[in-house]
Amino acid sequence: MKNLKRVYAVFIRQVFLLRGNPIRLVNIFLWLSVDLLLWGFISRYLDTLGKATFSFATVLLGAVILNEFLTRVQQGVMTTFLEDVWSRNFLNFFASPLKIKEYVGGMVVSSIFTSAAGFSVMIMIAGLGFGFNILRIGFYLLPFLIILFLFGATLGILAISIILRFGPSAEWIGWPIPFALSPFMGIFYPVSALPHALQAVARAIPASYVFEGMRKILMTGHFSNDLVPMLLVGSGLALIYLVLMYLIFFKVYRYVLKNGLIGRFGAE
Repeated sequence: MKNLKRVYAVFIRQVFLLRGNPIRLVNIFLWLSVDLLLWGFISRYLDTLGKATFSFATVLLGAVILNEFLTRVQQGVMTTFLEDVWSRNFLNFFASPLKIKEYVGGMVVSSIFTSAAGFSVMIMIAGLGFGFNILRIGFYLLPFLIILFLFGATLGILAISIILRFGPSAEWIGWPIPFALSPFMGIFYPVSALPHALQAVARAIPASYVFEGMRKILMTGHFSNDLVPMLLVGSGLALIYLVLMYLIFFKVYRYVLKNGLIGRFGAE
């Protein structure tokens, strides 16, 4: 119970930050809204070319929504950490009995709420603006979102590990991590479109199984049995990477603490 209270304390601090300065909501809602509108109008334009019978909106908007969800999860974890760095509050946490696993748990819980809020806004914009409803996938959307959430949390912990190891200025490495991986995730095209060497890289990324599976459901209109192994592999990889990344983050934290490098977060 005490552990849960400490996790909640990390989370509730983010709530108070948002209440005290609503401008922070821009990071949650603005960019995903702009991206969704941009791709929505692009897909609408493509649908008019040559009176195409293929619906670009069906595939493109679904891909954009899931990709933005992944990015929101990663940035939700990283931003929670950066808020403490920017406010010179990071060292104060560890002057308390707070454990590192509780701190990470609080960041992940914060990301759950910010990514869920962003996902809800995207569904609303896609439905009202372009008549697209990703919820028509039904129950099968849930495992896709779980895989993306686990992988997004992994990328977020990777980002804060880099920042913790190399200092606050390394945050510029953390922001583009999801974009650097996007060519290999098959967001807008199948993994088979990649060169063979890069297909092996794509198969090692859990998100690629999500986008491949989502495309099949939206284009065929039903859930086929061959998607089950894809979801199992994607889930397994996501869980393995999450555990490994947490262990790496813990080792980085111990290294920084042992060598006195943590003092940079109170000085820069």
